[in-house]
Amino acid sequence: MPLPILPRRTALLGLAAAALPVGAHAQTGAGTGDWPNRPIRWVNPGPAGGAGDVISRFIADRLQGRLGQPVVVDNRPGAGTNIGMTQVARAAPDGYTVGLATIAANAANKWLYRNMPFDPEKDFAAVGLIALVPNIVVIPPAVPAQTLQEFIAWARAQNRPINFGSVGAGSSQHLAGSQFQVITGLRLQHLPYTNSGQMNSDLMEGRIDMLFQSISAVTQMAQAGRMRPIAVSGTGRVAAFPDLPTMQQQGIDITSTGWFGLCTPAGVPEPILARLDEELQGIVRDASLAERLSASGAIPRPMGRAEFTKFMAEESAKWRVVIEAVGASVD
Repeated sequence: MPLPILPRRTALLGLAAAALPVGAHAQTGAGTGDWPNRPIRWVNPGPAGGAGDVISRFIADRLQGRLGQPVVVDNRPGAGTNIGMTQVARAAPDGYTVGLATIAANAANKWLYRNMPFDPEKDFAAVGLIALVPNIVVIPPAVPAQTLQEFIAWARAQNRPINFGSVGAGSSQHLAGSQFQVITGLRLQHLPYTNSGQMNSDLMEGRIDMLFQSISAVTQMAQAGRMRPIAVSGTGRVAAFPDLPTMQQQGIDITSTGWFGLCTPAGVPEPILARLDEELQGIVRDASLAERLSASGAIPRPMGRAEFTKFMAEESAKWRVVIEAVGASVD
Protein backbone atom coordinates (compact mmCIF):
# COMPACT_ATOMS: atom_id res chain seq x y z
CA MET A 1 0.00 0.00 0.00
CA PRO A 2 1.34 3.49 -0.84
CA LEU A 3 0.69 5.29 2.44
CA PRO A 4 3.23 3.36 4.58
CA ILE A 5 5.90 3.77 1.85
CA LEU A 6 5.79 7.58 1.61
CA PRO A 7 7.34 8.47 5.00
CA ARG A 8 10.24 6.06 4.38
CA ARG A 9 10.84 7.45 0.91
CA THR A 10 10.71 10.99 2.23
CA ALA A 11 13.23 10.10 4.91
CA LEU A 12 15.56 8.55 2.37
CA LEU A 13 15.34 11.63 0.16
CA GLY A 14 16.18 13.78 3.16
CA LEU A 15 19.24 11.66 3.94
CA ALA A 16 20.37 11.86 0.34
CA ALA A 17 19.98 15.63 0.32
CA ALA A 18 22.01 15.91 3.52
CA ALA A 19 24.90 14.13 1.80
CA LEU A 20 24.98 16.57 -1.12
CA PRO A 21 27.68 19.27 -1.38
CA VAL A 22 26.72 22.82 -0.54
CA GLY A 23 26.09 23.75 -4.16
CA ALA A 24 23.57 20.92 -4.50
CA HIS A 25 21.88 21.99 -1.27
CA ALA A 26 21.31 25.39 -2.77
CA GLN A 27 19.58 23.78 -5.73
CA THR A 28 17.32 21.56 -3.61
CA GLY A 29 16.67 24.13 -0.82
CA ALA A 30 17.48 21.45 1.78
CA GLY A 31 20.03 21.37 4.62
CA THR A 32 22.09 24.56 4.88
CA GLY A 33 21.83 25.45 1.21
CA ASP A 34 19.04 27.94 1.82
CA TRP A 35 21.06 29.79 4.46
CA PRO A 36 20.53 32.61 5.07
CA ASN A 37 16.79 33.02 4.59
CA ARG A 38 16.23 35.51 7.43
CA PRO A 39 18.14 38.32 9.20
CA ILE A 40 21.41 37.59 10.99
CA ARG A 41 22.16 39.05 14.41
CA TRP A 42 25.69 40.44 14.89
CA VAL A 43 26.49 40.83 18.61
CA ASN A 44 28.99 43.55 19.48
CA PRO A 45 30.01 42.98 23.12
CA GLY A 46 31.22 46.57 23.46
CA PRO A 47 29.47 49.93 23.79
CA ALA A 48 27.75 51.88 21.03
CA GLY A 49 30.17 54.28 19.37
CA GLY A 50 33.26 52.35 20.40
CA ALA A 51 35.86 50.95 18.02
CA GLY A 52 34.13 47.56 18.01
CA ASP A 53 30.79 49.13 17.15
CA VAL A 54 32.33 51.09 14.26
CA ILE A 55 34.05 48.01 12.83
CA SER A 56 30.95 45.86 13.34
CA ARG A 57 28.86 48.25 11.28
CA PHE A 58 31.49 48.56 8.55
CA ILE A 59 31.55 44.77 8.11
CA ALA A 60 27.86 44.04 8.72
CA ASP A 61 26.81 46.56 6.08
CA ARG A 62 28.94 44.83 3.46
CA LEU A 63 28.14 41.30 4.64
CA GLN A 64 24.41 41.79 4.20
CA GLY A 65 24.99 42.88 0.62
CA ARG A 66 26.86 39.65 -0.06
CA LEU A 67 24.43 37.37 1.77
CA GLY A 68 21.19 39.01 0.63
CA GLN A 69 19.80 39.28 4.17
CA PRO A 70 19.96 42.03 6.82
CA VAL A 71 22.85 41.75 9.28
CA VAL A 72 21.73 43.64 12.38
CA VAL A 73 24.31 44.90 14.88
CA ASP A 74 23.18 44.38 18.48
CA ASN A 75 25.35 46.14 21.10
CA ARG A 76 25.49 44.13 24.33
CA PRO A 77 28.23 45.69 26.49
CA GLY A 78 29.14 44.82 30.05
CA ALA A 79 31.36 42.64 32.24
CA GLY A 80 34.39 43.17 30.05
CA THR A 81 32.56 41.86 26.93
CA ASN A 82 31.36 38.73 28.76
CA ILE A 83 27.67 39.69 28.65
CA GLY A 84 27.50 39.96 24.90
CA MET A 85 29.68 36.95 24.17
CA THR A 86 27.65 34.79 26.57
CA GLN A 87 24.67 35.46 24.33
CA VAL A 88 26.67 34.32 21.33
CA ALA A 89 27.91 31.17 23.08
CA ARG A 90 24.36 30.20 24.08
CA ALA A 91 22.70 31.01 20.76
CA ALA A 92 21.44 28.29 18.44
CA PRO A 93 24.29 27.08 16.18
CA ASP A 94 22.34 27.79 13.01
CA GLY A 95 24.35 30.65 11.50
CA TYR A 96 21.87 33.35 12.48
CA THR A 97 23.92 34.68 15.40
CA VAL A 98 27.53 35.82 15.05
CA GLY A 99 29.74 37.73 17.46
CA LEU A 100 32.62 40.17 17.38
CA ALA A 101 35.64 38.31 18.75
CA THR A 102 37.96 40.50 20.84
CA ILE A 103 41.18 40.34 22.81
CA ALA A 104 39.10 40.48 26.01
CA ALA A 105 36.50 37.75 25.52
CA ASN A 106 38.58 35.45 23.37
CA ALA A 107 42.03 35.77 24.95
CA ALA A 108 42.36 37.63 28.26
CA ASN A 109 39.18 37.26 30.30
CA LYS A 110 39.70 33.60 31.18
CA TRP A 111 42.77 34.71 33.16
CA LEU A 112 40.97 37.65 34.83
CA TYR A 113 37.65 36.09 35.84
CA ARG A 114 37.45 33.09 38.15
CA ASN A 115 33.96 32.17 36.96
CA MET A 116 33.69 32.61 33.22
CA PRO A 117 30.20 32.14 31.74
CA PHE A 118 31.67 30.46 28.66
CA ASP A 119 34.77 28.65 27.46
CA PRO A 120 36.41 30.76 24.72
CA GLU A 121 38.03 27.70 23.12
CA LYS A 122 35.07 25.30 23.22
CA ASP A 123 32.00 27.53 22.93
CA PHE A 124 32.90 29.46 19.75
CA ALA A 125 33.88 28.66 16.19
CA ALA A 126 36.38 31.05 14.62
CA VAL A 127 35.47 32.69 11.30
CA GLY A 128 38.31 35.14 10.73
CA LEU A 129 40.30 38.15 11.86
CA ILE A 130 39.18 41.57 10.66
CA ALA A 131 41.64 44.16 11.96
CA LEU A 132 44.35 44.99 14.46
CA VAL A 133 43.72 48.09 16.58
CA PRO A 134 46.83 49.67 18.13
CA ASN A 135 46.39 52.11 20.97
CA ILE A 136 47.91 55.54 21.36
CA VAL A 137 49.51 56.64 24.64
CA VAL A 138 48.19 60.04 25.69
CA ILE A 139 48.86 62.18 28.76
CA PRO A 140 47.41 65.43 30.17
CA PRO A 141 48.78 68.68 28.71
CA ALA A 142 49.88 69.72 32.20
CA VAL A 143 52.38 66.87 32.44
CA PRO A 144 55.68 68.29 31.13
CA ALA A 145 56.83 65.13 29.30
CA GLN A 146 57.10 65.26 25.52
CA THR A 147 58.26 61.67 24.94
CA LEU A 148 57.64 58.27 26.47
CA GLN A 149 61.00 58.20 28.23
CA GLU A 150 60.42 61.68 29.65
CA PHE A 151 57.04 60.51 30.96
CA ILE A 152 58.65 57.49 32.63
CA ALA A 153 61.18 59.79 34.33
CA TRP A 154 58.37 62.10 35.46
CA ALA A 155 56.34 59.16 36.77
CA ARG A 156 59.26 57.83 38.79
CA ALA A 157 59.64 61.22 40.43
CA GLN A 158 56.06 61.15 41.72
CA ASN A 159 55.62 59.81 45.22
CA ARG A 160 52.48 57.85 44.36
CA PRO A 161 51.09 55.24 41.97
CA ILE A 162 50.47 56.44 38.42
CA ASN A 163 46.82 56.16 37.43
CA PHE A 164 45.82 54.91 34.01
CA GLY A 165 42.34 54.42 32.64
CA SER A 166 40.81 51.87 30.29
CA VAL A 167 37.41 50.87 28.98
CA GLY A 168 37.46 47.81 31.23
CA ALA A 169 39.38 44.84 32.57
CA GLY A 170 40.67 42.65 29.78
CA SER A 171 40.56 45.41 27.18
CA SER A 172 43.63 46.05 25.06
CA GLN A 173 44.08 49.34 26.96
CA HIS A 174 44.11 47.55 30.32
CA LEU A 175 46.51 44.89 29.03
CA ALA A 176 48.85 47.51 27.55
CA GLY A 177 49.00 49.28 30.93
CA SER A 178 49.69 46.00 32.71
CA GLN A 179 52.51 45.20 30.29
CA PHE A 180 53.88 48.73 30.72
CA GLN A 181 53.97 48.21 34.49
CA VAL A 182 55.84 44.90 34.17
CA ILE A 183 58.47 46.27 31.78
CA THR A 184 59.11 49.66 33.41
CA GLY A 185 58.66 48.67 37.04
CA LEU A 186 56.42 51.69 37.65
CA ARG A 187 53.65 51.49 40.22
CA LEU A 188 50.42 51.77 38.22
CA GLN A 189 46.82 51.83 39.34
CA HIS A 190 44.18 50.69 36.88
CA LEU A 191 40.94 52.69 36.74
CA PRO A 192 38.28 50.94 34.62
CA TYR A 193 35.62 53.15 33.04
CA THR A 194 32.23 52.34 31.54
CA ASN A 195 32.12 55.69 29.73
CA SER A 196 34.97 56.44 27.35
CA GLY A 197 34.00 60.12 27.11
CA GLN A 198 34.30 60.58 30.87
CA MET A 199 37.66 58.84 30.83
CA ASN A 200 38.96 61.23 28.17
CA SER A 201 37.66 64.21 30.15
CA ASP A 202 39.35 62.99 33.33
CA LEU A 203 42.66 62.72 31.47
CA MET A 204 42.43 66.20 29.98
CA GLU A 205 41.63 67.63 33.41
CA GLY A 206 44.55 65.79 35.00
CA ARG A 207 42.49 63.46 37.19
CA ILE A 208 44.26 60.48 35.64
CA ASP A 209 47.86 60.38 34.44
CA MET A 210 47.80 58.42 31.19
CA LEU A 211 45.67 56.44 28.78
CA PHE A 212 46.32 53.68 26.32
CA GLN A 213 43.37 54.74 24.20
CA SER A 214 42.01 53.68 20.83
CA ILE A 215 43.20 56.09 18.16
CA SER A 216 39.73 56.88 16.82
CA ALA A 217 38.56 57.89 20.30
CA VAL A 218 41.15 60.63 20.83
CA THR A 219 42.43 61.77 17.43
CA GLN A 220 40.57 65.09 17.34
CA MET A 221 41.33 65.95 20.97
CA ALA A 222 45.01 65.09 20.58
CA GLN A 223 45.35 67.05 17.37
CA ALA A 224 43.66 70.01 19.08
CA GLY A 225 46.22 69.94 21.92
CA ARG A 226 43.73 68.95 24.61
CA MET A 227 45.83 65.86 25.37
CA ARG A 228 49.37 64.98 24.34
CA PRO A 229 50.19 61.83 22.35
CA ILE A 230 53.59 60.39 23.22
CA ALA A 231 53.64 56.89 21.67
CA VAL A 232 51.84 54.25 19.65
CA SER A 233 51.47 50.80 21.20
CA GLY A 234 51.47 48.85 17.93
CA THR A 235 54.26 47.55 15.74
CA GLY A 236 54.37 50.57 13.42
CA ARG A 237 53.43 54.22 13.10
CA VAL A 238 49.84 55.11 12.24
CA ALA A 239 48.35 57.30 9.52
CA ALA A 240 46.62 59.69 11.95
CA PHE A 241 49.95 60.50 13.69
CA PRO A 242 52.69 59.70 11.15
CA ASP A 243 55.43 61.45 13.15
CA LEU A 244 54.59 59.70 16.44
CA PRO A 245 57.06 56.89 17.24
CA THR A 246 56.04 53.54 18.64
CA MET A 247 56.84 52.42 22.17
CA GLN A 248 59.45 50.06 20.75
CA GLN A 249 61.10 52.89 18.86
CA GLN A 250 61.41 54.73 22.19
CA GLY A 251 63.10 51.84 23.97
CA ILE A 252 60.09 50.14 25.60
CA ASP A 253 59.53 46.70 24.13
CA ILE A 254 55.72 46.71 24.06
CA THR A 255 53.58 45.90 21.05
CA SER A 256 50.15 45.78 22.65
CA THR A 257 47.52 45.74 19.95
CA GLY A 258 43.81 45.12 20.24
CA TRP A 259 42.03 43.17 17.54
CA PHE A 260 38.59 42.32 16.23
CA GLY A 261 37.42 39.22 14.43
CA LEU A 262 34.27 37.24 13.76
CA CYS A 263 33.06 34.07 15.45
CA THR A 264 29.90 32.00 15.80
CA PRO A 265 28.56 29.65 18.45
CA ALA A 266 30.26 26.25 18.37
CA GLY A 267 28.46 23.67 16.26
CA VAL A 268 27.49 25.84 13.29
CA PRO A 269 27.46 23.62 10.17
CA GLU A 270 30.66 23.53 8.17
CA PRO A 271 29.14 24.92 4.92
CA ILE A 272 27.92 28.03 6.77
CA LEU A 273 31.30 28.60 8.43
CA ALA A 274 33.03 28.20 5.08
CA ARG A 275 30.67 30.71 3.46
CA LEU A 276 31.16 33.25 6.27
CA ASP A 277 34.94 32.80 6.06
CA GLU A 278 34.91 33.37 2.30
CA GLU A 279 32.70 36.45 2.47
CA LEU A 280 34.56 37.99 5.40
CA GLN A 281 37.93 37.68 3.72
CA GLY A 282 36.52 39.19 0.55
CA ILE A 283 35.19 42.15 2.54
CA VAL A 284 38.38 42.80 4.52
CA ARG A 285 40.54 42.61 1.40
CA ASP A 286 38.44 45.27 -0.36
CA ALA A 287 40.48 48.45 -0.89
CA SER A 288 37.63 50.85 -0.03
CA LEU A 289 37.01 49.17 3.32
CA ALA A 290 40.73 49.06 4.07
CA GLU A 291 40.85 52.82 3.56
CA ARG A 292 37.96 53.39 5.99
CA LEU A 293 39.43 51.06 8.59
CA SER A 294 42.81 52.78 8.34
CA ALA A 295 41.17 56.20 8.76
CA SER A 296 39.58 54.97 12.01
CA GLY A 297 42.97 53.89 13.39
CA ALA A 298 42.64 50.20 12.59
CA ILE A 299 44.92 48.02 10.48
CA PRO A 300 43.03 45.63 8.15
CA ARG A 301 44.30 42.08 8.63
CA PRO A 302 42.38 39.34 6.80
CA MET A 303 42.96 35.92 8.35
CA GLY A 304 41.07 32.69 7.73
CA ARG A 305 39.53 30.29 10.21
CA ALA A 306 42.45 27.99 10.98
CA GLU A 307 44.98 30.79 11.26
CA PHE A 308 42.61 32.88 13.39
CA THR A 309 42.05 29.97 15.78
CA LYS A 310 45.82 29.64 16.23
CA PHE A 311 46.19 33.42 16.61
CA MET A 312 43.66 33.56 19.46
CA ALA A 313 45.38 30.69 21.29
CA GLU A 314 48.72 32.49 21.03
CA GLU A 315 47.18 35.74 22.28
CA SER A 316 45.66 33.94 25.26
CA ALA A 317 49.02 32.41 26.20
CA LYS A 318 50.79 35.77 25.80
CA TRP A 319 48.40 37.71 28.02
CA ARG A 320 48.23 35.02 30.67
CA VAL A 321 51.89 35.73 31.46
CA VAL A 322 51.28 39.49 31.75
CA ILE A 323 48.09 39.17 33.82
CA GLU A 324 49.67 36.73 36.25
CA ALA A 325 52.78 38.90 36.55
CA VAL A 326 50.79 41.90 37.77
CA GLY A 327 48.24 39.86 39.72
CA ALA A 328 45.31 41.38 37.86
CA SER A 329 41.89 39.99 38.71
CA VAL A 330 38.28 41.09 38.40
CA ASP A 331 36.71 38.74 40.98
